[in-house]
Amino acid sequence: MADGASGRVIGRYAIFDVLAAGGMATVHVGRLLGPVGFARTVAIKRLHPQYARDPEFVSMFLDEARMCARIRHPNVVPTLDVVATQGELFLVMEYVQGESLAQLVRGAAKRGRVMPWKVAIAIVAGMLQGLHAAHEAKDERGFPLGLVHRDVSPHNVLVGVDGMARVVDFGIAKASGRLHTTREGAVKGKLGYMAPEQMAAENVTRQADLYAGAVVLWETLTGTRLFDADTEAVVLAKVLTGEVKPPSSVVPGIPPELDAIVMKGLSRKVSSRYETGREFATALEKLGPSPLGEVGDWVEETAEETLGSRARLVTDIENGSGGLTPMPAPESDRQTEVPEPPSTAQSGSIRPTALSDAQIETALPVARPKPPKWIIVAIGAGLAASVLGAWAITAPSGAEPSTAASATSPVPAATATATATVTEVAPTPSVSAPAVVASAAPTADAAASSSAEAASSSAPKRWGKLPTPTHTSSPFNLGGRN
Repeated sequence: MADGASGRVIGRYAIFDVLAAGGMATVHVGRLLGPVGFARTVAIKRLHPQYARDPEFVSMFLDEARMCARIRHPNVVPTLDVVATQGELFLVMEYVQGESLAQLVRGAAKRGRVMPWKVAIAIVAGMLQGLHAAHEAKDERGFPLGLVHRDVSPHNVLVGVDGMARVVDFGIAKASGRLHTTREGAVKGKLGYMAPEQMAAENVTRQADLYAGAVVLWETLTGTRLFDADTEAVVLAKVLTGEVKPPSSVVPGIPPELDAIVMKGLSRKVSSRYETGREFATALEKLGPSPLGEVGDWVEETAEETLGSRARLVTDIENGSGGLTPMPAPESDRQTEVPEPPSTAQSGSIRPTALSDAQIETALPVARPKPPKWIIVAIGAGLAASVLGAWAITAPSGAEPSTAASATSPVPAATATATATVTEVAPTPSVSAPAVVASAAPTADAAASSSAEAASSSAPKRWGKLPTPTHTSSPFNLGGRN
Protein backbone atom coordinates (compact mmCIF):
# COMPACT_ATOMS: atom_id res chain seq x y z
CA MET A 1 0.00 0.00 0.00
CA ALA A 2 1.24 3.42 -0.88
CA ASP A 3 1.03 5.99 1.89
CA GLY A 4 1.08 9.75 1.73
CA ALA A 5 0.18 11.36 -1.56
CA SER A 6 -1.26 8.16 -3.00
CA GLY A 7 -4.09 6.28 -1.40
CA ARG A 8 -5.47 2.81 -1.63
CA VAL A 9 -9.10 1.80 -1.86
CA ILE A 10 -10.28 -1.03 0.38
CA GLY A 11 -13.96 -1.78 0.06
CA ARG A 12 -15.69 1.55 0.47
CA TYR A 13 -12.71 3.29 2.13
CA ALA A 14 -9.67 5.13 0.79
CA ILE A 15 -6.54 5.04 2.95
CA PHE A 16 -4.01 7.86 2.92
CA ASP A 17 -1.20 9.14 5.14
CA VAL A 18 -0.01 7.63 8.42
CA LEU A 19 -1.17 9.42 11.56
CA ALA A 20 0.51 7.19 14.14
CA ALA A 21 2.46 3.94 14.22
CA GLY A 22 2.87 1.24 16.83
CA GLY A 23 4.27 -2.22 17.21
CA MET A 24 1.12 -3.99 16.02
CA ALA A 25 -0.61 -1.50 13.77
CA THR A 26 -0.52 1.86 12.04
CA VAL A 27 -3.28 4.45 12.03
CA HIS A 28 -4.04 6.23 8.77
CA VAL A 29 -6.29 9.08 7.76
CA GLY A 30 -8.97 7.71 5.45
CA ARG A 31 -12.18 8.55 3.66
CA LEU A 32 -15.49 6.75 3.62
CA LEU A 33 -16.63 6.75 -0.01
CA GLY A 34 -20.41 6.47 0.11
CA PRO A 35 -23.03 6.58 -2.64
CA VAL A 36 -24.26 9.75 -4.39
CA GLY A 37 -21.14 11.69 -3.44
CA PHE A 38 -21.32 11.13 0.33
CA ALA A 39 -17.89 11.08 2.01
CA ARG A 40 -16.54 11.25 5.53
CA THR A 41 -13.04 11.52 6.97
CA VAL A 42 -12.16 8.63 9.28
CA ALA A 43 -9.16 7.10 11.02
CA ILE A 44 -8.24 3.59 9.86
CA LYS A 45 -6.17 1.29 12.04
CA ARG A 46 -4.30 -1.25 9.92
CA LEU A 47 -2.88 -4.37 11.51
CA HIS A 48 0.63 -5.06 10.24
CA PRO A 49 0.55 -7.81 7.58
CA GLN A 50 2.76 -10.18 9.56
CA TYR A 51 0.28 -10.05 12.43
CA ALA A 52 -2.74 -10.33 10.15
CA ARG A 53 -1.60 -13.91 9.44
CA ASP A 54 -1.34 -14.76 13.14
CA PRO A 55 -4.64 -16.18 14.50
CA GLU A 56 -3.92 -14.88 18.01
CA PHE A 57 -3.37 -11.32 16.86
CA VAL A 58 -6.34 -11.47 14.52
CA SER A 59 -8.53 -12.66 17.38
CA MET A 60 -7.27 -9.84 19.60
CA PHE A 61 -7.81 -7.28 16.85
CA LEU A 62 -11.38 -8.39 16.19
CA ASP A 63 -12.10 -8.52 19.91
CA GLU A 64 -11.11 -4.87 20.15
CA ALA A 65 -13.67 -3.99 17.50
CA ARG A 66 -16.35 -6.10 19.13
CA MET A 67 -15.82 -4.58 22.56
CA CYS A 68 -15.49 -0.98 21.37
CA ALA A 69 -18.82 -1.34 19.60
CA ARG A 70 -20.39 -1.95 23.02
CA ILE A 71 -19.00 1.30 24.52
CA ARG A 72 -21.10 4.35 23.78
CA HIS A 73 -19.68 7.47 25.36
CA PRO A 74 -18.35 10.81 24.06
CA ASN A 75 -15.06 10.22 25.91
CA VAL A 76 -14.32 7.02 23.97
CA VAL A 77 -13.37 7.03 20.29
CA PRO A 78 -16.12 4.99 18.59
CA THR A 79 -15.42 2.11 16.23
CA LEU A 80 -17.38 2.46 12.98
CA ASP A 81 -16.48 -0.58 10.92
CA VAL A 82 -14.17 -3.57 10.44
CA VAL A 83 -12.77 -4.50 7.02
CA ALA A 84 -11.08 -7.82 6.24
CA THR A 85 -9.73 -8.05 2.71
CA GLN A 86 -6.74 -9.45 0.82
CA GLY A 87 -5.32 -11.01 3.98
CA GLU A 88 -5.36 -7.71 5.88
CA LEU A 89 -7.46 -6.29 8.72
CA PHE A 90 -8.59 -2.71 9.14
CA LEU A 91 -10.43 -1.06 12.03
CA VAL A 92 -12.35 2.09 11.04
CA MET A 93 -12.72 4.71 13.78
CA GLU A 94 -13.95 8.24 14.12
CA TYR A 95 -11.35 10.81 13.09
CA VAL A 96 -10.44 13.22 15.92
CA GLN A 97 -8.84 16.54 15.07
CA GLY A 98 -6.49 16.73 18.03
CA GLU A 99 -3.34 15.30 19.56
CA SER A 100 -2.42 12.58 22.03
CA LEU A 101 -1.94 13.61 25.63
CA ALA A 102 1.64 12.30 25.47
CA GLN A 103 2.47 14.66 22.60
CA LEU A 104 0.78 17.58 24.32
CA VAL A 105 2.78 17.08 27.53
CA ARG A 106 5.97 16.71 25.48
CA GLY A 107 5.14 19.79 23.40
CA ALA A 108 4.58 21.90 26.49
CA ALA A 109 7.90 20.70 27.96
CA LYS A 110 9.73 21.73 24.78
CA ARG A 111 8.42 25.24 25.33
CA GLY A 112 9.54 25.17 28.92
CA ARG A 113 5.98 25.12 30.18
CA VAL A 114 3.74 22.85 32.23
CA MET A 115 0.07 22.24 31.52
CA PRO A 116 -2.13 24.39 33.79
CA TRP A 117 -3.52 22.18 36.53
CA LYS A 118 -7.13 23.11 35.75
CA VAL A 119 -6.62 22.06 32.12
CA ALA A 120 -4.96 18.85 33.32
CA ILE A 121 -7.81 17.82 35.59
CA ALA A 122 -10.35 18.61 32.85
CA ILE A 123 -8.55 16.22 30.48
CA VAL A 124 -8.05 13.45 33.04
CA ALA A 125 -11.62 13.75 34.32
CA GLY A 126 -12.87 13.20 30.77
CA MET A 127 -10.55 10.22 30.38
CA LEU A 128 -11.89 8.72 33.63
CA GLN A 129 -15.48 9.18 32.50
CA GLY A 130 -14.66 7.29 29.30
CA LEU A 131 -13.01 4.50 31.30
CA HIS A 132 -16.07 4.29 33.54
CA ALA A 133 -18.27 3.82 30.46
CA ALA A 134 -15.95 1.01 29.32
CA HIS A 135 -16.00 -0.63 32.74
CA GLU A 136 -19.79 -0.53 32.78
CA ALA A 137 -20.26 -1.84 29.22
CA LYS A 138 -22.62 -4.76 28.71
CA ASP A 139 -22.96 -7.38 26.03
CA GLU A 140 -25.93 -7.90 23.70
CA ARG A 141 -27.84 -9.80 26.41
CA GLY A 142 -27.32 -7.08 29.01
CA PHE A 143 -24.64 -8.87 31.03
CA PRO A 144 -21.56 -6.87 32.19
CA LEU A 145 -18.50 -7.40 30.02
CA GLY A 146 -16.15 -6.85 32.95
CA LEU A 147 -13.92 -4.86 30.60
CA VAL A 148 -10.57 -3.54 31.84
CA HIS A 149 -8.44 -1.45 29.46
CA ARG A 150 -5.05 -2.53 30.94
CA ASP A 151 -3.10 -0.03 28.82
CA VAL A 152 -4.15 3.38 30.13
CA SER A 153 -1.39 5.87 29.32
CA PRO A 154 -1.00 9.37 27.83
CA HIS A 155 -0.41 7.73 24.43
CA ASN A 156 -3.93 6.28 24.48
CA VAL A 157 -5.75 9.51 25.30
CA LEU A 158 -6.63 11.86 22.44
CA VAL A 159 -7.50 15.47 23.22
CA GLY A 160 -9.42 17.22 20.48
CA VAL A 161 -9.49 20.87 19.55
CA ASP A 162 -13.02 20.74 20.96
CA GLY A 163 -11.48 20.18 24.40
CA MET A 164 -12.80 16.63 24.74
CA ALA A 165 -10.53 13.85 25.98
CA ARG A 166 -11.14 10.45 24.37
CA VAL A 167 -9.82 7.03 25.30
CA VAL A 168 -8.51 4.86 22.45
CA ASP A 169 -6.88 1.47 21.86
CA PHE A 170 -8.58 -1.37 23.68
CA GLY A 171 -6.27 -3.83 21.93
CA ILE A 172 -5.11 -5.61 25.08
CA ALA A 173 -8.23 -5.04 27.16
CA LYS A 174 -9.45 -7.80 29.41
CA ALA A 175 -13.10 -8.79 29.25
CA SER A 176 -15.11 -11.77 30.44
CA GLY A 177 -16.38 -12.57 26.96
CA ARG A 178 -13.19 -12.14 24.94
CA LEU A 179 -12.51 -14.74 22.31
CA HIS A 180 -8.81 -14.07 22.74
CA THR A 181 -7.29 -15.01 26.09
CA THR A 182 -3.92 -13.95 27.45
CA ARG A 183 -1.36 -16.69 27.82
CA GLU A 184 -0.91 -17.82 31.41
CA GLY A 185 1.59 -15.61 33.23
CA ALA A 186 1.77 -13.05 30.42
CA VAL A 187 1.91 -9.41 31.47
CA LYS A 188 0.42 -6.82 29.11
CA GLY A 189 0.70 -3.06 29.31
CA LYS A 190 3.33 -0.35 29.76
CA LEU A 191 5.38 -0.95 32.89
CA GLY A 192 5.39 2.67 34.03
CA TYR A 193 1.58 2.72 34.20
CA MET A 194 0.84 -0.78 35.43
CA ALA A 195 -0.67 -1.33 38.86
CA PRO A 196 1.33 -3.56 41.24
CA GLU A 197 -1.29 -6.33 41.04
CA GLN A 198 -1.17 -6.19 37.25
CA MET A 199 2.59 -6.69 37.30
CA ALA A 200 2.11 -9.71 39.53
CA ALA A 201 -0.30 -11.16 36.94
CA GLU A 202 -3.02 -11.27 39.57
CA ASN A 203 -6.71 -10.78 38.93
CA VAL A 204 -6.94 -7.39 37.23
CA THR A 205 -9.99 -5.25 37.93
CA ARG A 206 -11.07 -1.74 37.00
CA GLN A 207 -8.96 -0.43 39.90
CA ALA A 208 -5.89 -1.19 37.81
CA ASP A 209 -7.13 1.27 35.18
CA LEU A 210 -7.81 3.85 37.89
CA TYR A 211 -4.27 3.43 39.22
CA ALA A 212 -2.93 4.02 35.71
CA GLY A 213 -5.23 7.05 35.45
CA ALA A 214 -3.65 8.45 38.61
CA VAL A 215 -0.18 7.98 37.09
CA VAL A 216 -1.37 9.83 33.97
CA LEU A 217 -2.71 12.64 36.15
CA TRP A 218 0.57 12.94 38.11
CA GLU A 219 2.61 13.14 34.89
CA THR A 220 0.21 15.59 33.25
CA LEU A 221 0.43 17.92 36.25
CA THR A 222 4.23 17.77 36.50
CA GLY A 223 5.33 17.28 32.90
CA THR A 224 7.72 14.49 33.97
CA ARG A 225 7.63 10.70 34.22
CA LEU A 226 6.62 9.24 37.58
CA PHE A 227 8.52 5.95 37.27
CA ASP A 228 11.44 6.67 34.98
CA ALA A 229 14.53 4.46 34.68
CA ASP A 230 16.94 3.05 32.12
CA THR A 231 15.89 -0.55 32.56
CA GLU A 232 12.59 -2.33 33.02
CA ALA A 233 13.87 -3.97 36.21
CA VAL A 234 14.39 -0.60 37.85
CA VAL A 235 10.98 0.62 36.68
CA LEU A 236 9.44 -2.50 38.21
CA ALA A 237 11.21 -1.89 41.51
CA LYS A 238 10.06 1.72 41.63
CA VAL A 239 6.44 0.77 40.98
CA LEU A 240 6.47 -1.87 43.71
CA THR A 241 8.53 -0.18 46.40
CA GLY A 242 9.59 3.31 45.29
CA GLU A 243 8.59 6.47 47.09
CA VAL A 244 5.83 8.48 45.39
CA LYS A 245 5.83 12.21 46.11
CA PRO A 246 2.81 14.48 45.62
CA PRO A 247 2.75 16.56 42.40
CA SER A 248 3.10 19.84 44.31
CA SER A 249 6.60 18.77 45.34
CA VAL A 250 7.58 19.05 41.68
CA VAL A 251 5.37 21.94 40.53
CA PRO A 252 4.50 24.54 43.16
CA GLY A 253 1.02 25.97 43.13
CA ILE A 254 -0.91 22.73 42.89
CA PRO A 255 -3.59 22.81 45.63
CA PRO A 256 -3.33 20.29 48.47
CA GLU A 257 -6.82 18.95 47.67
CA LEU A 258 -5.52 17.87 44.26
CA ASP A 259 -2.45 16.29 45.86
CA ALA A 260 -4.74 14.21 48.08
CA ILE A 261 -6.80 13.00 45.11
CA VAL A 262 -3.69 11.98 43.17
CA MET A 263 -2.14 10.13 46.10
CA LYS A 264 -5.36 8.22 46.78
CA GLY A 265 -5.44 7.07 43.17
CA LEU A 266 -1.78 5.94 43.42
CA SER A 267 -2.32 3.79 46.49
CA ARG A 268 -0.67 0.38 46.12
CA LYS A 269 -3.53 -1.13 48.12
CA VAL A 270 -6.47 -1.78 45.80
CA SER A 271 -9.14 -1.16 48.44
CA SER A 272 -7.71 2.29 49.20
CA ARG A 273 -8.22 3.60 45.65
CA TYR A 274 -11.37 5.02 44.13
CA GLU A 275 -13.99 2.38 43.42
CA THR A 276 -15.07 3.71 40.03
CA GLY A 277 -13.81 6.04 37.36
CA ARG A 278 -16.85 8.23 37.85
CA GLU A 279 -16.04 8.66 41.55
CA PHE A 280 -12.46 9.60 40.66
CA ALA A 281 -13.64 12.03 37.97
CA THR A 282 -16.22 13.62 40.27
CA ALA A 283 -13.53 14.33 42.87
CA LEU A 284 -11.52 16.19 40.21
CA GLU A 285 -14.51 18.06 38.84
CA LYS A 286 -15.26 19.50 42.28
CA LEU A 287 -11.98 21.42 42.04
CA GLY A 288 -13.22 23.49 39.10
CA PRO A 289 -11.58 22.24 35.88
CA SER A 290 -11.18 24.49 32.85
CA PRO A 291 -14.16 24.57 30.46
CA LEU A 292 -13.86 22.66 27.20
CA GLY A 293 -13.30 25.84 25.20
CA GLU A 294 -10.21 26.75 27.21
CA VAL A 295 -8.89 23.20 26.93
CA GLY A 296 -9.36 23.29 23.16
CA ASP A 297 -7.56 26.63 22.92
CA TRP A 298 -4.63 25.25 24.91
CA VAL A 299 -4.46 22.19 22.65
CA GLU A 300 -4.41 24.33 19.49
CA GLU A 301 -1.73 26.61 20.91
CA THR A 302 0.49 23.76 22.13
CA ALA A 303 0.22 21.56 19.03
CA GLU A 304 -0.22 24.37 16.51
CA GLU A 305 2.34 23.14 13.99
CA THR A 306 1.26 19.48 14.03
CA LEU A 307 -2.44 20.27 13.92
CA GLY A 308 -1.90 22.76 11.10
CA SER A 309 -0.03 20.33 8.86
CA ARG A 310 -2.55 17.58 9.58
CA ALA A 311 -5.46 19.90 8.83
CA ARG A 312 -3.89 20.80 5.48
CA LEU A 313 -3.44 17.12 4.67
CA VAL A 314 -7.08 16.38 5.48
CA THR A 315 -8.22 19.37 3.44
CA ASP A 316 -6.22 18.18 0.42
CA ILE A 317 -7.68 14.70 0.77
CA GLU A 318 -11.23 15.98 1.11
CA ASN A 319 -10.81 18.30 -1.89
CA GLY A 320 -9.05 15.66 -3.96
CA SER A 321 -6.21 18.11 -4.66
CA GLY A 322 -2.46 17.86 -4.46
CA GLY A 323 -2.34 14.52 -6.24
CA LEU A 324 -4.09 12.77 -3.36
CA THR A 325 -6.05 10.41 -5.58
CA PRO A 326 -6.72 6.92 -4.19
CA MET A 327 -5.30 4.04 -6.15
CA PRO A 328 -7.99 1.76 -7.62
CA ALA A 329 -8.72 -1.41 -5.68
CA PRO A 330 -8.30 -4.85 -7.25
CA GLU A 331 -11.30 -5.98 -9.27
CA SER A 332 -12.34 -8.51 -6.62
CA ASP A 333 -12.40 -5.81 -3.93
CA ARG A 334 -14.26 -3.03 -5.72
CA GLN A 335 -17.69 -1.96 -4.60
CA THR A 336 -20.51 -1.76 -7.11
CA GLU A 337 -20.78 1.82 -8.21
CA VAL A 338 -24.07 3.64 -7.82
CA PRO A 339 -25.13 5.01 -11.22
CA GLU A 340 -25.82 8.68 -11.65
CA PRO A 341 -29.50 9.67 -11.49
CA PRO A 342 -31.05 9.53 -14.99
CA SER A 343 -31.79 12.75 -16.79
CA THR A 344 -35.34 13.73 -17.71
CA ALA A 345 -34.73 12.48 -21.25
CA GLN A 346 -34.03 8.95 -20.07
CA SER A 347 -37.31 7.12 -20.13
CA GLY A 348 -36.02 3.58 -19.90
CA SER A 349 -34.46 2.91 -16.49
CA ILE A 350 -35.86 4.77 -13.51
CA ARG A 351 -34.19 3.91 -10.21
CA PRO A 352 -36.41 4.65 -7.21
CA THR A 353 -33.48 5.62 -4.96
CA ALA A 354 -31.80 7.85 -7.53
CA LEU A 355 -34.59 10.30 -8.42
CA SER A 356 -35.56 13.55 -6.77
CA ASP A 357 -39.24 14.60 -6.58
CA ALA A 358 -38.75 17.02 -9.45
CA GLN A 359 -37.17 14.32 -11.61
CA ILE A 360 -39.99 11.92 -10.80
CA GLU A 361 -42.61 14.45 -11.87
CA THR A 362 -40.72 15.09 -15.09
CA ALA A 363 -39.93 11.47 -15.85
CA LEU A 364 -43.35 9.99 -15.15
CA PRO A 365 -45.18 11.41 -18.22
CA VAL A 366 -42.46 9.97 -20.44
CA ALA A 367 -42.70 6.55 -18.85
CA ARG A 368 -46.51 6.36 -18.65
CA PRO A 369 -48.07 3.18 -20.02
CA LYS A 370 -50.98 3.48 -22.45
CA PRO A 371 -54.27 3.09 -20.49
CA PRO A 372 -56.30 -0.05 -21.27
CA LYS A 373 -59.41 0.34 -23.46
CA TRP A 374 -61.78 -0.52 -20.61
CA ILE A 375 -60.58 2.53 -18.69
CA ILE A 376 -61.37 4.81 -21.63
CA VAL A 377 -64.88 3.36 -21.94
CA ALA A 378 -65.43 3.71 -18.20
CA ILE A 379 -64.35 7.34 -18.28
CA GLY A 380 -66.77 8.10 -21.11
CA ALA A 381 -69.63 6.42 -19.33
CA GLY A 382 -68.92 8.27 -16.11
CA LEU A 383 -68.81 11.66 -17.85
CA ALA A 384 -72.05 11.02 -19.73
CA ALA A 385 -73.67 9.96 -16.48
CA SER A 386 -72.54 13.19 -14.83
CA VAL A 387 -74.04 15.32 -17.64
CA LEU A 388 -77.37 13.48 -17.61
CA GLY A 389 -77.50 13.55 -13.82
CA ALA A 390 -77.19 17.32 -13.88
CA TRP A 391 -79.92 17.48 -16.49
CA ALA A 392 -82.23 15.31 -14.42
CA ILE A 393 -82.06 17.83 -11.59
CA THR A 394 -82.28 21.11 -13.55
CA ALA A 395 -84.23 20.28 -16.73
CA PRO A 396 -88.04 20.72 -16.94
CA SER A 397 -90.16 17.59 -16.60
CA GLY A 398 -90.55 15.71 -19.88
CA ALA A 399 -87.47 17.15 -21.55
CA GLU A 400 -85.40 14.68 -23.52
CA PRO A 401 -81.81 14.02 -22.56
CA SER A 402 -80.46 14.83 -25.98
CA THR A 403 -82.25 18.21 -26.02
CA ALA A 404 -80.95 19.15 -22.59
CA ALA A 405 -77.45 18.18 -23.54
CA SER A 406 -77.66 20.31 -26.66
CA ALA A 407 -78.91 23.26 -24.63
CA THR A 408 -76.16 23.18 -22.07
CA SER A 409 -73.27 22.40 -24.37
CA PRO A 410 -72.18 23.86 -27.69
CA VAL A 411 -71.36 20.34 -28.88
CA PRO A 412 -74.12 17.69 -29.22
CA ALA A 413 -73.91 14.91 -26.66
CA ALA A 414 -73.56 12.28 -29.36
CA THR A 415 -70.36 13.87 -30.67
CA ALA A 416 -68.89 15.43 -27.51
CA THR A 417 -65.42 14.49 -26.26
CA ALA A 418 -64.18 14.93 -22.71
CA THR A 419 -60.78 14.85 -20.93
CA ALA A 420 -60.25 13.45 -17.44
CA THR A 421 -57.28 12.56 -15.20
CA VAL A 422 -57.24 9.21 -13.43
CA THR A 423 -54.76 9.17 -10.52
CA GLU A 424 -55.27 5.59 -9.40
CA VAL A 425 -57.72 2.85 -10.37
CA ALA A 426 -58.30 -0.39 -8.47
CA PRO A 427 -57.92 -3.43 -10.73
CA THR A 428 -60.95 -5.63 -11.32
CA PRO A 429 -60.76 -9.36 -10.51
CA SER A 430 -60.30 -10.26 -14.15
CA VAL A 431 -57.96 -7.43 -15.14
CA SER A 432 -54.63 -6.57 -13.55
CA ALA A 433 -54.14 -2.89 -14.31
CA PRO A 434 -51.34 -0.68 -13.00
CA ALA A 435 -52.03 2.73 -11.55
CA VAL A 436 -52.08 5.27 -14.36
CA VAL A 437 -51.31 8.96 -14.49
CA ALA A 438 -52.56 9.86 -17.95
CA SER A 439 -55.03 11.94 -20.00
CA ALA A 440 -57.69 9.93 -21.87
CA ALA A 441 -60.32 11.09 -24.41
CA PRO A 442 -63.36 8.80 -24.84
CA THR A 443 -64.44 8.15 -28.42
CA ALA A 444 -67.62 9.52 -29.90
CA ASP A 445 -69.08 6.01 -30.11
CA ALA A 446 -68.55 5.42 -26.40
CA ALA A 447 -70.18 8.77 -25.50
CA ALA A 448 -73.13 8.11 -27.81
CA SER A 449 -73.64 4.63 -26.40
CA SER A 450 -73.67 5.99 -22.85
CA SER A 451 -76.17 8.72 -23.81
CA ALA A 452 -78.51 6.23 -25.46
CA GLU A 453 -78.46 3.99 -22.43
CA ALA A 454 -79.27 6.94 -20.20
CA ALA A 455 -82.20 8.02 -22.41
CA SER A 456 -83.85 4.57 -22.19
CA SER A 457 -84.38 4.90 -18.42
CA SER A 458 -88.01 5.28 -17.37
CA ALA A 459 -87.41 7.99 -14.73
CA PRO A 460 -84.60 10.20 -13.42
CA LYS A 461 -82.45 8.35 -10.90
CA ARG A 462 -79.01 8.41 -9.23
CA TRP A 463 -76.52 7.45 -11.88
CA GLY A 464 -73.89 4.83 -11.18
CA LYS A 465 -70.29 5.75 -10.28
CA LEU A 466 -66.94 4.18 -10.92
CA PRO A 467 -65.76 1.92 -8.06
CA THR A 468 -63.96 3.84 -5.33
CA PRO A 469 -60.20 3.24 -5.83
CA THR A 470 -58.41 1.19 -3.18
CA HIS A 471 -55.24 3.14 -2.32
CA THR A 472 -52.51 0.57 -1.85
CA SER A 473 -49.60 2.87 -2.60
CA SER A 474 -48.74 6.19 -4.15
CA PRO A 475 -48.28 6.30 -7.95
CA PHE A 476 -44.90 7.94 -7.24
CA ASN A 477 -43.71 4.93 -5.23
CA LEU A 478 -41.80 3.46 -8.13
CA GLY A 479 -40.30 0.72 -5.99
CA GLY A 480 -43.65 -0.88 -5.02
CA ARG A 481 -46.73 -2.33 -6.64
CA ASN A 482 -49.68 0.02 -7.19
